[in-house]
Amino acid sequence: MKRKRSFVLDEKDDKAVQLFSELGMPKNLAKTLMYISQMPECRSADVEQGADLRQPEVSVAMQEMRRRGWAKKRDLKKKGKGRPVHIYKLTKQLPDILESFEKEKMKQVETIRTDLNDLHKLIKEYKQV
Repeated sequence: MKRKRSFVLDEKDDKAVQLFSELGMPKNLAKTLMYISQMPECRSADVEQGADLRQPEVSVAMQEMRRRGWAKKRDLKKKGKGRPVHIYKLTKQLPDILESFEKEKMKQVETIRTDLNDLHKLIKEYKQV
């Protein structure tokens, strides 16, 4: 991660995002994950700028990360009126998240393998024309 005015994803981060994406993770989720994995905690506005995402994209990605138990959110109230600022933090380390993602993908591979085997058995039962 390189630092400009704030941290932004660098080439190494982009490669990780690409690999996660090729394995079926939504790109916005991968970008958000790679950004906040390198911060003790951060605001949603930081993620928007550093991961080059729009606010709704960050919101959806963070909602999914919280659903999976990878991150948590806390609200920081501003002085006066206005909405609170959302502060995000990972609840698991990146290697643990990768392990969880890997298990999910391997389960999908096994399901595909079983379905293909079943399909082969069914196809063999058809008469050869």
